[in-house]
Amino acid sequence: MTETLLKCTTRHIRIFTARVENHDLVLDPNQLTLDLDPDNEFLWTETVIEEMQQGFKELVDSHAGAELSDYNLRRIGSELEGTIRQLLQAGKLSYNPECRVLNYSMGLPRTPELL
Repeated sequence: MTETLLKCTTRHIRIFTARVENHDLVLDPNQLTLDLDPDNEFLWTETVIEEMQQGFKELVDSHAGAELSDYNLRRIGSELEGTIRQLLQAGKLSYNPECRVLNYSMGLPRTPELL
């Protein structure tokens, strides 16, 4: 039986059962790869990226031993979407004004000027 690439795709998070080699995804059922904000809707600092990666690692670790399924990947993706919303509302993350379509998909940013 051929193994299938599992993936979770939300607006700002993509998770794959694969590893990256030479900018290509290679099926690897023993590894999860996170693609964060593929449309570049936000401006990311290294600190916020590290926070998201740490959150991803913690979520993956919390599901250790559970069946690797589309459902569990979607749960992780949904949790990470919530983290993005929290970061935006806390002013740690901002929208990218150079984004192809600036639609405030996570709501208007909450900054001290707007509170």
